[in-house]
This record gives sequence, C-alpha cells and structure tokens, in this order.
Amino acid sequence: MAPSDVKRKLTAILAADVAGYSRLMEADEAGTVETLTSYRKVFVTAIGQYHGCVIDAKGDAVLAEFASVVDAVTAAVEIQRILAGRNAELPDEDRMDFRIGVNLGDVIVQDDTIYGDGVNIAARLESLAEPGGICISGSTYAQVKSKLPLEYEFLGRKNVKNISEPVPAYRVALEAERERPAASGEVGLPLGMPDLAIPDKPSIAVLAFENMSGDPEQEYFSDGISEDIITGLAKISGLFVIARNASFIYKGKTVNPRQIAGELGVKYILEGSVRKAGNRVRITAQLIDGASGNHLWAERYDRTLEDLFAVQDEITEAIVTELDVALVQGEQGRIWRRSLKNPQARDLYYRGTETLKRQTPETNVQARRLFEEVIRLEPESPLGFCGVGMTFYLEIWWGFSQDRACSLEQTETLARQALSLDEGNAEAHRLLGWVLLMKGEHGQALCEAQRAVTLSPSYAGSYHALGLILHYSGRPEEAIGAIRRAMRLCPIVPPFWLHLLSAAYREAGQPETGLEVVRETVRRDADYYIIRVVSVSIYCEQERYEEARAEAGEVYKADPGFSIQRFYRNLPYQDRARVEQIVEALQKAGVK
Repeated sequence: MAPSDVKRKLTAILAADVAGYSRLMEADEAGTVETLTSYRKVFVTAIGQYHGCVIDAKGDAVLAEFASVVDAVTAAVEIQRILAGRNAELPDEDRMDFRIGVNLGDVIVQDDTIYGDGVNIAARLESLAEPGGICISGSTYAQVKSKLPLEYEFLGRKNVKNISEPVPAYRVALEAERERPAASGEVGLPLGMPDLAIPDKPSIAVLAFENMSGDPEQEYFSDGISEDIITGLAKISGLFVIARNASFIYKGKTVNPRQIAGELGVKYILEGSVRKAGNRVRITAQLIDGASGNHLWAERYDRTLEDLFAVQDEITEAIVTELDVALVQGEQGRIWRRSLKNPQARDLYYRGTETLKRQTPETNVQARRLFEEVIRLEPESPLGFCGVGMTFYLEIWWGFSQDRACSLEQTETLARQALSLDEGNAEAHRLLGWVLLMKGEHGQALCEAQRAVTLSPSYAGSYHALGLILHYSGRPEEAIGAIRRAMRLCPIVPPFWLHLLSAAYREAGQPETGLEVVRETVRRDADYYIIRVVSVSIYCEQERYEEARAEAGEVYKADPGFSIQRFYRNLPYQDRARVEQIVEALQKAGVK
C-alpha cells in the first residue's frame, strides 16, 4: 500500500480479554465457553449502546472502537459493573473476570479493521489492568478526568512491549462508583433509606414552585415548570437530582430547607414561585445551601409565555454554573434542546401531565386528548407523542384497556415516532423498553432502558425501568442495584417499586429479605395488598403452606376474584420454566 493510500484516524480503542482463561478452559471447557458467550453479549450490547463498534471478538478477546473516548470509558465501566453482578452468582473458581484497556490514539484503517500503535497501547494497558478492572492511557485520562464522575489512580509511566516511549497509565477506581450493597434485612423503605449520605457529586432537590397567580386552576402550570427544570437537571451526569415524587411532598408546607436537605440527603435546594397573568409570567428562583440555609443565587424573570423555555434554560444553566458542574460531551445539546415552542402546546402538555396523575379511565382519556392536541400544534416535538403513548401504556398497567394488544401496538408506534423526532428523548426510550419487555424482546428492552439511564443519569424512573427489565430478564442482583439507585433518587418510594424489589430479592436467593420488604410495605400501606403475592410465592417455595394460605387469604379478602397463579403466568419473565416452578409451588399449597 502506497503511503498516500494509508487511511488514518484518531479514535478511542477498547481492548479486553479474560484473566486466567487457560485455567478456566482446563477446569471446565464447555462451561467456560458457555459463560464466555454470555459475557461477550454484554460487551456487544454495551458497546452498541454507547455508539461503539466491535472490530474483533476472537477467542477470549474483544476489540472495539468509539468516536468518543468518554463513551469508550463509560462503556467499559458499564461492562465491568454488569459482569461483576454476573460473577457474584458463580462460585469463585468459575468467575470470569475481564481486564479492559482504553486508549485514545491514531490508527490505520484497512478492510474493516484497525492497526497501529493506538491499538497496541490499548492492548498493553489491558494487560496492566487488574481482573475486573480498567486501565486507561494518559491521553484518555486527559479527556475524561473532568467529564465522568469517576476516580483515577496514576500508576506511573509504564514501559510496555513494542512501544518505544513509556506510556502513562491510570487505574479507574470502579469501587468509588459502586452502590453500597444492602446489609441483611436492609431494604431502603420510604423515609427510612439506609444511607442518605450526601453523594460525592453536587446533589439537589427542586421543590414545587409556588403558584402565585391567585387561581388554583393554574397549579398545573407552576408544577409543570418545576418538573421541566428537574427533567433538564436530571440529564446532567455530574449532578445528583432528587425525583419529583420525593421533592413535591413538601408542596404547600412550611418546611425549613435544612430539614428538607437532611430528609432527602442532598446538599442544595432550589425553590421558587410562578405568577402567570395573561401572556406574561414572572418566575423567581433561589438556590439554597441545605447545610447552612444560605442563599447562593437568586433571580427574577419577567417574560412573555413565548420566552418561557429560555427562562427554564437560564435557571438550569445558572445552577450548573453555580455548582461548577462540568458538562460531558453531548450533554449541552440535550439539556438546552428547546421543545414545544408554542405556548398553547406547552400549556396543554402541562394540563395533560397533571390530568394523567389521577389514574382513572376517564382522566386517562382526557389526558390523551390533551396530548393529541399538543401533537396537532407541534408535530415536530416528541413530547406529545410520548404523552399519548404513556396513556396507552398506563391503560394496560392500570387494567383499563379493552384490547391489550392494540394498546401495546399504539404505545410502541408512538414511542418510535417520538424517537424519530428526538433520539435523545429518555422518556421515549423508557416507554419503548416497557413495550419490548411485554413483547418478550428482553435484550432490546434492556438496551432501551440502559439508553434512558445514559441520557438522564439522575432520572429515578429510568432506573426503575432498568430494574424491572433486569428482574424479568433473570438478572436479579443487577435489578436490586438499579431499584435501590432509583430509591436513593426518590426516597419517597412508590409501593410498586417495593413490590419489584421484594420479588428481586426472592429471585436473588434472599427470600427472608424479600419477606421483610413485604411486611414493612404492608405495615406502611395496608391497601397495597398486591405485594402479598410475593410472600405467598416465597412461603410456598419454602413449603410453609399454612403461612402461604394465610397471606393468600388477605389477597382474596381485598379482591375475591384474584388468581395468583394467573398473575404469575402473565408476568413477562424470560425464563418461563421459572414461572412454572412458582406456579407449581402455589398449586402444592392449594393457592389458586
């Protein structure tokens, strides 16, 4: 090849292989190949999720490239996090730990593969990594050190094979990002979270902005503005943002910001007010240090409704600036992407969101009509499509749907329409993930949920969706981690999250912890009887039939027509054999 024909490019390279692969193969060849095949799928999924491309995957090695070095390191961290959960299920002698190296360097491109020192350095860094760890080059570190919420340890300048100059190497301290595992019996229940320590990254709760319009009918408008600010902040990887469900419980109450900060486990509080009159709106906002109660920043905005989006952007930008949060590549475009420029469409969207929360067949239809009007006014915005799609999904969830298959199809169509307008819409990815789970497409559902988490790293709903899909995909330990992350972001925990958590503990081989979750949930909310089906299944599998029948009796008392067996058969578990195991145990106890 003539020098002029050589194609070069700067790219981020991820190289990985299995530590102790020969030992594993010698001990159990068939089992090792099976585990390797399963783990390689984790690589392929995560690499694709973070916009990378697998170049080679022969034997126990994986080589991939990324346009963004931030994406490459994020993918590496996600892979090691998932594999750590998988390995926790295996005996120590069967664990399969990968080493990963990441380098940003110049490569030669030829016939769909890459060559050169850039690749060689990534491979040498991989050999320096500890089993289950990640080692990155100095060029990589320079790009990611202020853009990812990770810690790094400088290992020195390393002399590596076939590279003339020493290579600066850094270890990624994965343990700094791992969630603290729950101790036995520790379940993280509402207002009783086991660990509300202030996170390392800046943490904030946005309170419901006070409606100063003198018209209770305008309550939806001030709530909508507060929610929009929460949504914008939740997209920033360098922030920890408490969910609306938790921060809005203080609405209408006179509570000291220092008390709120302590109860929610955050350092900062944002409060404000909204006064709407005709086409004019006045918004005030104050950022407060939760420890001292001091005001760090305050501003008042007098604008027309057409400028409402600019105000929300300004508030978000002011918070990011005040807290000195560095934006990761691509975040700024997602945060300040303006949508629903039409004031009437925005007003209708706020009304639809508020109406949807009432959870009746009638209000669900009303909300759908409002969102459909949003689409008519702004067909280029994804928000109206997400709103209508959510009404179809929720009518399945709440049992309102007259035709489940049709509702599911409508939800998928609308979610995909939203994504065609804005691929970066986390809510649309979450919605599509739910649909794909119900259709039995667990792998694709998981990709959608992971994408939602990536796009909105502090959105509790995305972590709940991820936990839900992981649970039904047969990965309970990872599901527990995702659910507990959602619970930390939303310390006022919805009971159906606890239902999922108790079932995940059961599947993870921790039935007693699952029972404790059920008992405490029922103690706090006696009307949420449906969670008792988890304790029924646990007691049946433990052959504690008298206790199982007593729990089932409480379910039938609340709903005489309920069928626990049918309930389990309708759940979207990927492992249908596991469903039959549960049903068989129920039958032995005589539970219908």
